[in-house]
Amino acid sequence: MTDRKQAKRLIYIGLPLIVVILVGAALSTYFWQMRLQKPQEINMAHHQMSAGRTDMAGMEHMESMEEFSSEDGAVSCASITAQESSESTRKFDLTGTRTKLKLDNGKTVDAFTLNGTTPGPELRVTEGDRVIVTLHNNDIEDGITIHWHGIEVPCSQDGVAGVTQDTVRPGEQFTYTFIATNPGTFWYHSHQMSSIQVSKGLLGALIVEPKKRFESDTSTSEATALYQQLGSSMLLNGSTRGLAVPGKPGEHVRLRLINSGNETIEFNVDGAPYRIVAMDGHDLHEPGLLEGTIVPIGAGQRYDLLITVPESGQVVVSGPASMSLPITIGSGSQPQYSEGGQMFSFVDYGTPLPNDRVLQVKPDRHFDLKLGQNLFVKSINGKSFHEIPPMTVEEGDQVLITVSNEGGGDHPFHLHGHTFRVLSRNGVALQGSPVYLDTLLTKEGETYELYLEANNPGLWMVHCHNLRHASMGMSMMLNYEGVTAPYRVGTKSGNLPDL
Repeated sequence: MTDRKQAKRLIYIGLPLIVVILVGAALSTYFWQMRLQKPQEINMAHHQMSAGRTDMAGMEHMESMEEFSSEDGAVSCASITAQESSESTRKFDLTGTRTKLKLDNGKTVDAFTLNGTTPGPELRVTEGDRVIVTLHNNDIEDGITIHWHGIEVPCSQDGVAGVTQDTVRPGEQFTYTFIATNPGTFWYHSHQMSSIQVSKGLLGALIVEPKKRFESDTSTSEATALYQQLGSSMLLNGSTRGLAVPGKPGEHVRLRLINSGNETIEFNVDGAPYRIVAMDGHDLHEPGLLEGTIVPIGAGQRYDLLITVPESGQVVVSGPASMSLPITIGSGSQPQYSEGGQMFSFVDYGTPLPNDRVLQVKPDRHFDLKLGQNLFVKSINGKSFHEIPPMTVEEGDQVLITVSNEGGGDHPFHLHGHTFRVLSRNGVALQGSPVYLDTLLTKEGETYELYLEANNPGLWMVHCHNLRHASMGMSMMLNYEGVTAPYRVGTKSGNLPDL
């Protein structure tokens, strides 16, 4: 082969390769610029005019948040605080610290801890309690906050850096006060640089026990199982070795499963039938027995399972084999692991309520949210971060939100400060129990209709709870008209809730 032919061949082979490399480098640069580029200063109370909204009767005209912020009737988020309560007061202190943490498998990891551990201490209170938590930052340089995931707190207590407070710097503290109005399984985590700080360990379980227990509850024990991803290690209640829950044949165990990681976990339950009695802290109506059914729990979600220990003596709840963190309930012969099975669906689980008033509601406002991916950026309606116009509502509005997952993986849709009701999936109305959530697992190609009562004035984040997706742009706001904020998100203030 002549030198000229060799040169031509190299050109034919090399040019496309060079183009691919250059395009790849450009896309990579664009991705990292988009991920790392943060605004210098943004007020999330009125960063955009509301858009993408279908107005209903009497709602055609709206004023921008800029106009409201200058009116006498404007209310600052910082002034919206917890009401008085005659119930008990529960006080806690949490101290965030940088730690070299030794796991029970012998590995040492760089972590952020609360009171020396990750997860932090389980906070257990009773429905109606006035909860006071003082957060101290020992030495975490970028600052920290605490968001009360699933708890309908006042705006000023939501723990979102730059939206409801400034980040708590080293040597500083911030005191949160709220009423534990709803019993159920919840959790807490930092919302300053959340994709980093949650993965480093700033999180814990929050359990609100019901004020009144039924007689049948006296025979029911319970256990909390909090799954977290700490660096490269998956932990269950801080351990790499799983969880053993005591139980005798015939006893009932309420298992509170919390997924604090970024990925969906699919659970098998082997050894006995079970019921899913609550989702995201809200009881289901007349839940039926399940067996051989896989339970998918999205990032940020909580499922409460009610399991009766069988005569054989043991039940095993396990995620994928690769996760290898089983929960064993009771003792005795270990049941055979089941592979496959039907995926749990809440569309027809349980029974409907009689005279369900929500089904008769005509919404005042309707928003369409399309969750997707634009190149390497996660988006809502094709935009990211503060470029996404907020959903703007008035107190008392009945709101319909249509959420569609158009690609880019599972998107657990999380709304702060509110509980929403799922009305339909892919155009099929729910046939069973009403389902109330604060975090909805959406799969690619799925569309859900959600009902929301605008009953908690404030400024509220709405984002994917795969926190990596939130850090890549899938984060927006639900804002109430006439509510302002004295805080700013951005590099100038150092308030970066989603990084």
